[in-house]
Parts: sequence; C-alpha cells; structure tokens
Amino acid sequence: MTLNTLLDLAIMIFAGMFFGRMAKHLHLPNVTGYLVAGLLIGPNLTHLIFGADSFCLLSDDFLSSISIVSDLALGFIAFSIGNEFKMSYFKRVGAAPIVIACLESLFAVLFVVAGLLIAGQKVAFSLVLAAIAAATAPAATIMVIKQYRAKGPVTESLLSVVAIDDATALILFSLAVAIAQAVSDSSASLGASLLAPLKEIGGALVAGAALGFLFLLPLRFFKKQGNRLSLICGFIFAGLGIAKWLGLSNLLLCMSMGAVIANFSADVGKLMDICDSVTPPIFMLFFVASGADLRLDVLPTVGVIGAIYIVLRVIGKIVGAGLGAAVSKCDRTVKKYLGPCLLPQAGVAIGLSLAAGEVVPDFAPQIRAVILCGTLIYELIGPAVTKFSLKKAGEITE
Repeated sequence: MTLNTLLDLAIMIFAGMFFGRMAKHLHLPNVTGYLVAGLLIGPNLTHLIFGADSFCLLSDDFLSSISIVSDLALGFIAFSIGNEFKMSYFKRVGAAPIVIACLESLFAVLFVVAGLLIAGQKVAFSLVLAAIAAATAPAATIMVIKQYRAKGPVTESLLSVVAIDDATALILFSLAVAIAQAVSDSSASLGASLLAPLKEIGGALVAGAALGFLFLLPLRFFKKQGNRLSLICGFIFAGLGIAKWLGLSNLLLCMSMGAVIANFSADVGKLMDICDSVTPPIFMLFFVASGADLRLDVLPTVGVIGAIYIVLRVIGKIVGAGLGAAVSKCDRTVKKYLGPCLLPQAGVAIGLSLAAGEVVPDFAPQIRAVILCGTLIYELIGPAVTKFSLKKAGEITE
C-alpha cells in the first residue's frame, strides 16, 4: 500500500532534499543522502524490519511504475557525458581514455575470475560472474563532479572512461559468455555470441550520431531558452525510445548524440546550462528510487563468493586504471586517483546479472544476490570515495 503517485513523488523530493543536506553536513556528496533517503522510505528496509505486509511510503509497484524517471535521468546523464567527447580533447590526450577504460575493465574481470577459480568455483560460473565486474555506473560519479564542480586531469579522464566503460563492459561480458557457453556446450557459436553486442554498440553509436546531426538543424532556428529546452527533451526522449525499440544501448546512443553536438555546435555550453537548470529534480528522484531498490536482505546470502567479487573488483579497477594511465603517460594524479573513482555499479550490472542467469541458470540466484549486494555497497560508498579521491587530486575545493 502506498499513497497516490504525486504525493509519493513529492515525498521522494522532500526526503532527498533533507537527507542531501544532512549528507552535506557530514561532508558527504548529496547523492549519498539521496540513496539513504530512498533506502529509509523504500520497501526493502521497511519489509525487512516490520514484515512483508507492512505499510511503506514507496512500494515495489510504485517504483516499477516510475521507471521512466530512471530512463530520463540516464538519458540526460549520457547526453552530458557525450558533451565531454570533444575532438580537441582527444587530440590533446590521444587514446589514453580508451586504453584506461579497456584495462580497468579487463583487470576487474581477471582479478575476480582468478579469485573465484582459486576458491574452487566452476569455470563457466566464474567467467560469467566476473564479466559483470567490468561495468561501472556513471550516474553517481557525474553527480559528484557536478556538485563540487570538479576540474582537472583526473576529472577529464574520469568522464571519458566512464562513458567508454559501457562499451567495454558489454564486449567483455559477451566474450565471457561465449567462452562459458563453449566450455559447457560444444555446439555453441563463439562468433554469434560476439556479434550481438557489437551490433548493439555499433547501432547505438550510429543512431545517436544521426540524431545529433538532426538536432543541429532546428537548433539554428530556435534561439530562446524555452524552445531549446523543448528540443533537448524531444531528442533525448526520441533517443531513449529508439534505443528501446531497436534493442540498443540507451547510454551509448544518447552519449553519441551529445558528442556530435559538442563537436559541431558552437552553442553547446548554453545547451548544457539549460540541461543543468532542469535536471536536478530528475536526478534526485532517480537516486532516491535507486536507494529504495537497494536490497538489504541479500547481505547475509553472498558469503565468500560475494566477498571475492566485491573486494577483487575494486582492486582490479584500481590496478587496471593505474596501469592504463602509466602506459598512456598520463599525469601522476590520474595514475593515483582515477581507479578509486570507478567503484559505483548499478543498472547495467543488474541487467547483465539477469542475462548471466540465463547462461548459467543453476547459479542465477547466487549471481543475482552477489550483484545486488555489490550494488548496495558500491552505490553507498562509491560517491564518498569519488569525492575523497578528487579532493586528494586537488580537483575539488570546498
């Protein structure tokens, strides 16, 4: 049982504002407060304490009904990330973000799979679960950067790496799934398993770029802020709808659209200012809803496997990012502080856990529990670690 939808949304905003301010007093990022707010007023904590039939402010049905809020938030976040993909930036730094993204994703997978195999787990299960370790959620990271107006080489690299990470995670997951299927089923096709994510990634980039160039046409004729806000919303809505319709990555599609605008429109700064003026309540609702979805009841069920995944993924990310930065001859602060900023994990990882359950159905509940537990821990501590790392790098001045 819940109240009506509009009252629930109002409660989410007020709770987010209150706990965001409390987090600020504790020198934590606002996003941590939003997540805690959702956790406290959501169904999981209430049902864990008072039973499944107890009243809660936000029910599972209500959270499912506002999934469009999550889609919108991720669309705007991906669009803003795309605006960081300026050719002038890549001419200056070269292929460093791509190298770092590939190595931090790869090492996270390798460390986890090695730990699971040493612990005596089956090869197929180890490969599929470890592959999910590559995924990094950009939303919480972007919120920390925006809140503290972080600027510097670590922030620049971080924005690019978390954007590319979505593609590397999909590729590594598909490769691990193909190998796992080949190990357990000799008739499985390695080529077919690898082709699907390449289509998803390539299709998203092409469709996003096409929408970006279409965006440029009316942009010349509509100069007022209200009209431009309508254009931004319309094209992001269209991008999200096309991604869902064609089975493409919505993050990569909206990111590709933003990248085109960043490189071919002189008004990109004004467009991002318009976005920043309207997105705060959307982002707040998204993170409160994310906090409400965090599952405390999975904590006792993950055991040694969960501990291996949670700890070794962090070590792999840090080692891989540091090695990638060293190979690319990046600034010393990038080598030291970029890795810890890559902890958050959410939507993409949960989606991959569902796909993993289909590959190794016998282990589906275990994979789901480990990923949900990891999401809970990474989302709660990740923003604070990101803030601490950027502050130590000298890119946040409070």
